[in-house]
Amino acid sequence: MKHSKYNTLEKLVHIDSPSGFTHKACKYVFDVLQSYGYNPKFTNKGAVTCDLGENPNIAFAAHVDTLGAIVTGIKGDGTLSFSKIGGPILNSFEAEYCRIYTLKDQVYTGTLLLNNPSVHTNREAESTKRELKSMHIRIDEEVHNQEDVEGLGIQIGDFICFDTKYQELDNGFIKSRFMDNKISCYVLFEVARRLKEKGQSAPVQLFFSNYEEVGHGGTCGYAPTIQELVVLDMGVVGGGTAGSEYHCSICAKDSTGPYDYLMRKRLVNIAESKNIPFKLDIYPYYGSDGSAALAAGNDFRVALIGPGVAASHGMERTHKKGVEATIDLCLAYVEEYGR
Repeated sequence: MKHSKYNTLEKLVHIDSPSGFTHKACKYVFDVLQSYGYNPKFTNKGAVTCDLGENPNIAFAAHVDTLGAIVTGIKGDGTLSFSKIGGPILNSFEAEYCRIYTLKDQVYTGTLLLNNPSVHTNREAESTKRELKSMHIRIDEEVHNQEDVEGLGIQIGDFICFDTKYQELDNGFIKSRFMDNKISCYVLFEVARRLKEKGQSAPVQLFFSNYEEVGHGGTCGYAPTIQELVVLDMGVVGGGTAGSEYHCSICAKDSTGPYDYLMRKRLVNIAESKNIPFKLDIYPYYGSDGSAALAAGNDFRVALIGPGVAASHGMERTHKKGVEATIDLCLAYVEEYGR
């Protein structure tokens, strides 16, 4: 049986929210926080902030936006050309079901396929490189040409959102697309919920950004009193890294440079003293909302942590042990900060 407290994660994962099309997911975040007794707000860019106490000095940030695609053209045979939003691995997303959202709020279903995908007509189907020019979106409607598709109301700029295949297993694994980074949004839900259950306020602002996958989610919108930003994003699991699905990763450096040394030291000391499972790591091909915040000139210190997520930007997986470790580290950091 599923642990009921993970229902908020499953519901959030099922809300389509590629960068630029996050309004429904952000409204869900807003509603969850409001149901816990808080007073969340929307920024002008559509991100969600929520103060857990007065004059917050720490911001915890996670991003609600995901990978996706967008229509770039209608082909003569009634299929769609597209470009990527963020960095989905096309080999992983091939044959995935999707939804196409029109400006008039119509929703059509489809599939991402290789051009001429049948092995009975294409001897190179297996060896063809998967790239934008060799792939298309097949619409589940009776369309034969550009005019038929236009008659449906589909046009350039319509968002394409992919199925998640969310599964929560009895052994603690959660496998789904877009654990990057909806799993960290769930961590922030739990930080807020558990503090409220204890009747505690904290000098913390939660920040749910909505443009991280395209590089500017964390640039602005924080409370003017913020001194430290703890970014929560997926911990890298893979060759050459130390991350694990069963631990909270503490990132010392990613491709944009090192994170704040003193914050990292404090996080490590807290994790060690409270026996919270963690891994110190360096991410070779990675940037975060913290990177964006610093590049935008914000004058606060930044650290990066998060539950380990395997197969990033593909069919991702994490484990509740890593999720709970991240929740525990956030709560312990808040407690330590107040001393």
